[in-house]
This record gives sequence, C-alpha cells and structure tokens, in this order.
Amino acid sequence: MSAGPARPDRNAGPAARPDGGAAAGLALCGGTVVTSLDPVTVVAADVVIAGDRIATVGTAPAGVPRRDCSQTLVLPGNVCAHHHLYSALSRGMPVRPPAPQNFLQILQRLWWRLDRALDESAVRLSALVGGLDAVRAGTTTVIDHHASPNVIDGSLDIIADALAELGLRSVLCYEVTDRDGMARAAAGVAENRRFLATPHRLARGMVGAHASFTLGDDTLAACAEAAADSGVGVHIHVAEDAVDQRDADAAYGVRVVERLARAGVLGPDALLAHCVHVTGPEIEQIASAGAAVAHNPRSNMNNRVGYSPLARGRTRLALGTDGIGGDMFAESQLAYFRAMEAGCGPEADWPLRRLAQGARIVGRSFGEPRYGTIQPGAPADLTVLGYPPPTPVTAENLAGHWVFGVSSRHVRDVIVAGDLVVADGRATRVDEALIAHGAAREAERLWARLDGIAPHPFTPKGA
Repeated sequence: MSAGPARPDRNAGPAARPDGGAAAGLALCGGTVVTSLDPVTVVAADVVIAGDRIATVGTAPAGVPRRDCSQTLVLPGNVCAHHHLYSALSRGMPVRPPAPQNFLQILQRLWWRLDRALDESAVRLSALVGGLDAVRAGTTTVIDHHASPNVIDGSLDIIADALAELGLRSVLCYEVTDRDGMARAAAGVAENRRFLATPHRLARGMVGAHASFTLGDDTLAACAEAAADSGVGVHIHVAEDAVDQRDADAAYGVRVVERLARAGVLGPDALLAHCVHVTGPEIEQIASAGAAVAHNPRSNMNNRVGYSPLARGRTRLALGTDGIGGDMFAESQLAYFRAMEAGCGPEADWPLRRLAQGARIVGRSFGEPRYGTIQPGAPADLTVLGYPPPTPVTAENLAGHWVFGVSSRHVRDVIVAGDLVVADGRATRVDEALIAHGAAREAERLWARLDGIAPHPFTPKGA
C-alpha cells in the first residue's frame, strides 16, 4: 500500500477553539498521574492544560484555574479500537424467532436487518447514546465501523457531528460490502472518500470494509485504492468466524490474510478486527506487515466464535468492544481474565499495553505521536478517577489496581482536547436525560421498522 501524503505534526502548541479563542488553562492538582501505560510510569504531580495540549507535568504555577484531584488517579483517556455505534439502540431488542444458531445467522437475522432499518435520525441517536456511554466510562476516542445501507451518503458526518457534540474524539469509516448490491458498495467507497476529504476537528477517517466473505475482488480493490489515495488504512473484519476462511478458500483459493495482502490491504495503517480463525503463518504475515489488530473478547465469547490466538503473539494488539458498549475498563479486565483462562499466561501489565496500542492507532490517525501519554505537548485527552486507593499505587503495581480495583464507576472527570466534557460524573455539553428520552422513542420506531425486514438472503460460498 502506498504510504500516502505525510501526516501533519500537530504538536506545535495549543490549538484555537472553533470560535477563534484559545481554550482557557486548567490545572489538575494533587493527583497520582499515570503519564504512560506502556511502559507504566506513575508520578505525583499537577497536570497543567493549555488549549488542547498538556502544558506541564509538575507543579502548577499560580494564576491557573485549579481542579482538586487529590485522592484521584489521572490517566490517559481510554481508546475503543473497534466499535459499532449503530448497535446502541439494539439493547433489549426482541429477536425474531427462530433464534440464530451460528455466526452467519446472527448476521442474517439480527445485524444485517438492523442496519437496513436505520434512518438518519436513528444513526444520530445511536451515535449520541453510544458515544455518551463511552465518554462517561472514561473512553476519549472511539474507532467506529459504521453500516446503514439506506443512509450511506453523509452518514459519517452525522456520526462525527453527534460525537463532537459530546466532545468525543473519533476515527470513523463506512462499512463497504457487496451484500446489498454493487451500487451500495460503490456508494460506501464514495462515502469513505468524501469523509476523508472533509475537515473535522475531533474526527479522522479510515476506509471501512466488512469482511472478505462479503467483498468481491473489484470492491476489495476499490477499498484498497481509496485508502492508498488518502494515506490511511483499511478497517476490516478478519476471520471472526470460520465462514470467512471457508469462503476465501472456496471462492479465491487462498486464506483471508493472504487475500488481503494480495489486494494491498495489509500494511502498517491497516486495522484488522477479531482475527480469531487465523493460523500461525497468517499471524506471522500480519506481524510482518505491521498491521494493527483489534481484539474483542466479550463479543467473541457472546457470538461463540472462538478465541484469537493473537492474544499471545507479537502483533500490534489493541482492544475493542465490537459494539458491546464503550467501557474499556470492563473490556480490558475481561480480556485479561480470558487470556489467563486460555493459558496465555499474560504479564500483569498485558491489558495496559493493549490499551496503549489503541492510543497509538489514534495517534497515527491524528498525526499525534504522543497521543495516549501525559507529557508536555501531548493532546489533553485525560480521565480522572475518583479512586482512593486502599494500597499504594506505583508503576510496579498499577496493573493490579487496574485489573482488580478500578472501574468505570470511578470516572469523575473526562477531558478531551483540553475541554472538560465530563465533570463530577456528568456530561457537561449535553442533556443526558433528553438524549435518553429521545433514544427510547427512536428505538421504538426502529424496532417497528425492523419487523418489516426479513432476514438477509446473502450467503457466502462455503457456508
């Protein structure tokens, strides 16, 4: 894949607000500050924010507005490396019988019906609900993979604007697929290209693709070309279920990872979701290409598709939720316990390194090499936990506190690009009750439309 245009370095200094004024300074004082998750570094310091940047980590100067952070942990904001915000209004949704018996049926009878029921209002409310859930849980960036076959053009702007309304950072893409016809596949590629050419303060883009088993050669090539032209990667599901490998073998005579490599998708900008049914040679191929992988253990358990062998490998492994909320404390803890159960024997800081990898993916998208750290010049994306530790917190034992102590219930404040978007556990930019009310009404309409949509007829070869 072509490297594309060089990404700008946005570390020169504080950015101006959209209204032209510089953001006011703020000092987070008296907390225990985790300046890095990989390697783990913990200091007792004040964190001074100027504009959208960390100005200093040390002692706050006089005259800067202060926020008392004694008895708190100040952390880099969490990243969800693979989300489906459009699923936010599916919570509690009835599933038409008969119940799905395998992964393909889950897609045909649930998700590929839901995405066809989405209209502009449902796309927006889903983004608001899912984004609010994420930021309230201390997640400052969501990497989202969107699908709405009847609302393609402009759908990524709807999501970007809704998340910006919350103050949330995002990396977005539209899911290109042939399952709804070639016209919609072409429209999906066009939507990715359009969004990538549209400036957004808090959003960046990738090129989205569903999975090898719903992508013909021409469509896959179009995705690779759009990504190369824009200097970004392809965000694609890879071997989530064995059906993906069976289709690749039956239709193309190769396994999925090799097919992606031949198409020019595999590379350091690529983001591969799941990678459950991959072999040793495929793992080596992914690692050699430098591609990032989003591991989604809760979703994989829920769909009964298996456990990714990459959990123990040398790949650039990050963590996502695959649409099961935006709480990365919960996801990282479950990921650790699942790895232990699988006999991977991960080091105690394994979940911290996975979260740091998610931040590096975001940093690559935004041209911010210091993203995910708390150091001068880094973007000011932070989470403050009201966590009075019962035992000392050090670099050596932070992982123990993370896995066995902290949770999203401790999230007190969240700062994104220098703005306090959650204060004392409440969103500062939106009316949470109003969003909940609107979402409940929208969900009723969405579910009613869903009743008129039959299971999707698309069936891959080798199914």
